[in-house]
Formats: sequence, structure tokens, C-alpha cells
Amino acid sequence: MQRVRLSSQQAPCTGKIQWQVLDLTHYCWHTIPAMPCKDKVCPHGFRCVSIPCEGTLFVCGGMVSDVDCPLDLVLKYEMQKNRWTVMNKMITARSFFASGVIGGMIYVAGGSSADLFELDSAEVLDPVKGNWRTIASMGTNMASYDAAVLDGKLLVTEGWLWPFFVSPRGQVYDPSTDNWESMAVGLREGWTGSSVVVYEHLFVVSELERMKLKVYDPSTDSWETIEGPPLPEQICKPFAVNACDCRVYVVGRNLHVAVGHITRLSTSEKKWSFSVQWQVVDAPDNFSDLTPSSSQVLFA
Repeated sequence: MQRVRLSSQQAPCTGKIQWQVLDLTHYCWHTIPAMPCKDKVCPHGFRCVSIPCEGTLFVCGGMVSDVDCPLDLVLKYEMQKNRWTVMNKMITARSFFASGVIGGMIYVAGGSSADLFELDSAEVLDPVKGNWRTIASMGTNMASYDAAVLDGKLLVTEGWLWPFFVSPRGQVYDPSTDNWESMAVGLREGWTGSSVVVYEHLFVVSELERMKLKVYDPSTDSWETIEGPPLPEQICKPFAVNACDCRVYVVGRNLHVAVGHITRLSTSEKKWSFSVQWQVVDAPDNFSDLTPSSSQVLFA
């Protein structure tokens, strides 16, 4: 099966969200049908998750941009059928929340509510049965800047302001116990960008400045810069990041794509280290006014 990368973006001339698809085998672009969403949605308010091997993408929640109203809408795109379907709504309307797939189940947590206050509730969707159910609350009200699934757990961070005026909060959910716990201090304070999981390690593409890719070391609760060059200069903020196998895909403004090939290296201390090499895939000129908001990898 070939891999394709879907990128959602907003066109400033229309304000509408579009999905563009990059064929990662032949590096050619094409479009898919527009989402069946009647509202003008804020491009960064909704959350997307995918089940790559099934070629399915789920778009959850979001916010009606002209009235700041969160949505409970759930849409499913199937690559093989090239169509969208409307799924059962979330129990709680939310925007700017965390999401992730664990064991084929789709988890969402936190976010902003209809009164613009932050939520602590969380829920899970069985995409086969199509039903949502409530899971344990986070214990603290927070919107999410980023989230990742690592070691079968959902990691949620509210993000950072630089320099730090307050330490960012982070929560970790274990579905096996239906329990939340506070994130380790080093993990949440060093999470300064968009994350991907490669080789069962958490990597971050930092948005503070043009820094090199860094990886989290749970044994020391610290982050380490990996070997290799920084993100190519053609890739301008804002970024949309995803990964598949040992490759990281960073989509920048104008939809230029940086493909980072991560190599795992062993060290004398029996500890893994990593290096990265970047390749840039330039986007067509007619994408020059597009800004990315989400990136997903599917098999077709």
C-alpha cells in the first residue's frame, strides 16, 4: 500500500478549510471532497486523528469562527471510498482539545466549552460501533496545545509561553486503569513544539525558534537535541507535524513539506541516540496563500 499525507489548511481568500493530499510515493498532489460541515470553522479549533492502516481520518469538534461556539460534530473520511460520513456527535462540544488513538479507540479530552471556560471532561469513541462514552475527568480544567500517544497512554500538554511566567500543565491518561496523573516536570516544561512518536520515543519540532529536533529521555526526565541539521529554512511557521515509520513530516506555510529521515544509533551506555536528515518537497505555486492546520498520514 502506498502512503499519502493529508494536510488541512485555510485559504485566506475564502476562509474555508480545504484538504490537500500528497502522494508520498510519487510526490504529487491532489484534492479530496470538502468536509460536509455547514459552519465556518476556525482551522485550529478542531482536532484530527487517523488510523493509517485503515485509511481513515476523523475530524472532531472545532469552533464556529464567527461566534466562538464549540462544535460536537464528528466527521469520518475513508481513503478507499474517497468520501466523508457524519458520525455520532461527541457527548460534549469542545474546541482546542487533546485527541489520540489508543488500541483503535479515539480519545478526546479537555478543551474550551461553549462559555469559553476550559473543560476537564474526557470521552472515547469506538469507531466500529460508532458510540461515545465518558471516561475519567482530567482533574483539572485545561485546553490542549498538543497531545501524543506514548506507551499506550495519552499525553496532554496545555503548551507554553516563552519566557515562562507559569509552568505549563500536563496530564497523562492510562486507559487500562481509566486514571489521569500529572505529567513529569521535565516532560511538560521541555515540550515546546509539535510532537511525533518515532521508535517509541517522543520527539518535538520546536516552534520557539529554528531549533533542531529533540527527543525526550524518560530515564532522566529531560530533552536532548538529536544529531543532524535544523529544520530547512523553506519550512516557515506555523507547522503541522506527523510521522510514519521512521519519517517525520513537517508541513509549513504554503504547504512546503520537510521529510525528516530519523536514524536510530546505539551508544556505549546501552542507550539509543538519534540523527535526522531532511528532504524538502516543494508545493505548487498555487498553494502560496495556504496555511496548514493539521497533517495526517494514511495508507491507500
